[in-house]
Amino acid sequence: MPQAPVDRRPGQAALAVQIVPMRRRHLRSVLHIESQVYPRPWSLSLFMSELALRSTRAYYVARVDGLVVGYAGLMLTVDDGHVTTIAVDPVFHRHKIATRLMLVLAREARRRGATALTLEVRVSNNGAQDLYRKFGFAPAGMRKNYYVETNEDALVMWAEDIDADAYETRLSNIDASVPGTTLIDESPQW
Repeated sequence: MPQAPVDRRPGQAALAVQIVPMRRRHLRSVLHIESQVYPRPWSLSLFMSELALRSTRAYYVARVDGLVVGYAGLMLTVDDGHVTTIAVDPVFHRHKIATRLMLVLAREARRRGATALTLEVRVSNNGAQDLYRKFGFAPAGMRKNYYVETNEDALVMWAEDIDADAYETRLSNIDASVPGTTLIDESPQW
């Protein structure tokens, strides 16, 4: 008799989410999520090359019960942080996984001396834009046909003065609004 598929959907209870530095062993799960959420997913070699750039990159995965459910990356240049990627397994959408990952990225950017954060987001992705606005991002321009696979424009967004005490207060307020627990592995990425 065939076995019924395992239901991976999270319940309504508040989740316990662990955020850890991305490692090679996470990449199979990361690539699986990547292929579900992006029309043109990053390749294994691209993730590998990003992970090798330790002094200017920071990548994290979010885990629930040991299962990778999301990931995010940050590139640092001089005093700017750039969110390179963020994605959540569709099964775990609406459980504040992306919010938790953004909190970690913003705090890592602050820790490394960034004064501003930037990112690109699809003009049609209103949910992501709403999330970024909570983190102080504001529209700063457009990149025409940035997403070549769909000929969609990208909205460029910036969050300024992330090194100010007021920004840490913003992050603390966001953090306090997230239900459940977030455990962050503070060990270095290398």
